[in-house]
Amino acid sequence: MKPFAASLALLAGAAGLAAPAMAQQTFYVAGYGGTFEQIMRKEIIPAFEKANGVKVEYVAGNSTDTLAKLQAQKGNQQIDVAILDDGPMYRAINLGFCAPITGLPTAELFDTARFKDDKAVGIGLVATGIMYNTKVFKEKGWAPPTSWNDLKDAKYKGALVIPPINNTYGLYTLVEFARMNGGGEKAIEPGFKVMKNDVNPNVLAYEPSPGKMTELFQSGQATIAVWGSGRAASFAATGFPVDFVYPKEGAVALLASVCPVAKGGDGKLANAFVQAMVAPEFQAILSKEYGYGPVNKTAKVDMEALRMAPVGERAAKLLVFDWDTINPKIDEWTKRWNREVER
Repeated sequence: MKPFAASLALLAGAAGLAAPAMAQQTFYVAGYGGTFEQIMRKEIIPAFEKANGVKVEYVAGNSTDTLAKLQAQKGNQQIDVAILDDGPMYRAINLGFCAPITGLPTAELFDTARFKDDKAVGIGLVATGIMYNTKVFKEKGWAPPTSWNDLKDAKYKGALVIPPINNTYGLYTLVEFARMNGGGEKAIEPGFKVMKNDVNPNVLAYEPSPGKMTELFQSGQATIAVWGSGRAASFAATGFPVDFVYPKEGAVALLASVCPVAKGGDGKLANAFVQAMVAPEFQAILSKEYGYGPVNKTAKVDMEALRMAPVGERAAKLLVFDWDTINPKIDEWTKRWNREVER
């Protein structure tokens, strides 16, 4: 048995689960698509199914999609485990969709991975910054970007891609420009002003789909984008010539996270799955194949190979935004974004 499969089997035993009793059960996990989904289907789902005698149905979508599903299914939840960015996860917790995690190996986890009352836990640290096509930049004689302000440079007209505001990367872009221009989470006006007047003229597309983002680069339409360090690392691992920049004003921390959905029952299977996500073996896999900064202190990772990941000093310098201020404003900002920015 492979080491990770063995650890899942141990988790199953610790949770008191028996494969025969669960043979007919379908277990629903909602999480990110793209490369993340491929890693889940390859590395964790088969072993988890075998260890627990269940059929895992993976429901792919961005964090906004998954949160909307939880809201639509309120009172009759079908999803057992939800994987979300930290901002939407705070909303899910506040809306009562997440149950407390039992058996969490708290001594092994960095404090930044913990959520209040352990109703969720981080599974990977991501930096939000700038990805660019190194081949195109070299051919054009352009210096690599170094600042968020570079997104305003007219030479990128029609070649810049930014996820929309209902994606954490797009939201962070808006807030960061507000912060850089005298505002912030509590004063968003400067952010909208910069996005409308200075950044929007360069935007080819506000694209939420990871697959379409890579397609825009592969087709040569896009040469620069706001994206996450993990997705950029995965894209680079395919051999495509991209690199990731931590802007001099700061890259923004994004904590990919997971929670067992509150839906009655003993929750043992959901808790076992959550424990598997933060197990050192899977943390090492996510770091190697997806470029996450690990949240488990005991995960064995190749620090040199994680050249784009927020580890060490890069992790310590990440900007952290105030989600308690942001979340109540999201609906208002989204309407304004759709009306004024993404038209």
